[in-house]
Amino acid sequence: MQTPQIGIFALGTSSTAYLEFDARDGTTRDLVGAIASLREPRMTIGGVNLVVGFRPELWRDLFPAEAPAGVEGFNHDLVGPDGYRMPATQHDAVLWLSGSAYDVVFDVARGAIAELAELASVADETSSWSYRHDRDLTGFIDGTENPTLVEAAELALIADGRPGAGGSILLLQKWSHDATAWESLPVADQEQVIGRTKDESIELTDKPPESHVARTDQDRFGKIFRRNTPYGTVTDHGTIFVGLSADQRPLVAMLESMLGLTDGVRDALTRYTQPLTGAYYFVPSTQGLQRASTA
Repeated sequence: MQTPQIGIFALGTSSTAYLEFDARDGTTRDLVGAIASLREPRMTIGGVNLVVGFRPELWRDLFPAEAPAGVEGFNHDLVGPDGYRMPATQHDAVLWLSGSAYDVVFDVARGAIAELAELASVADETSSWSYRHDRDLTGFIDGTENPTLVEAAELALIADGRPGAGGSILLLQKWSHDATAWESLPVADQEQVIGRTKDESIELTDKPPESHVARTDQDRFGKIFRRNTPYGTVTDHGTIFVGLSADQRPLVAMLESMLGLTDGVRDALTRYTQPLTGAYYFVPSTQGLQRASTA
């Protein structure tokens, strides 16, 4: 049985950092080996959970027998019928660090950047934190339909016997919020945009077809495991979308639905949020990382 990176399921951490890297010329194999060697994959470092992922094409080039078929990076912008754009900002690797306090996350992140400095440059860095236990910065509960940890492994992890077993496909996006516009809406209007009540997170029986819940209906597109977190400052903030799945298609289908690519109906929440980044990464099993560290 292949073992997943345990940080995928490390719920309850209050501080997070996402570091995306681009390999320097000619260093791809060395970079993968160095990232895979950053820690013994079954353990945490100093109270910090470290999850690592790689651009799908990069991993497949190096380890074709351990790569899920057909998975691609976020290599092209997605553009809706009205011109609304989800930008592609694919990088070569990601380090996702989470812990109970930002000081330990900060120290481990600095150490990782220093260790990889000769092989890769930091292309994007985002720090995030929890907000009111389980709410995002719209004030709504985030991840109401998230599976339990018992169910999550089946949805997020590639099954044994398949290429990439024990790994997961990660969609990472940074969404900036137009807080002024959003907070000017009455709560009842916000609930129509989301498709749930704000206080109890009860799904509306008469939710509009353009509501966020309707456009990302997991019963329609397939279940995923989400680990979203807020990011930013008082004046510039939003949500880091962290979606994990055993299959890339549900993640792609949800984005296409939000844009209205299939039926012309755009997600109402996108009137108040704007994606700034977009990347897919393959998150190998611990055994895959161990093999990569010695390849």
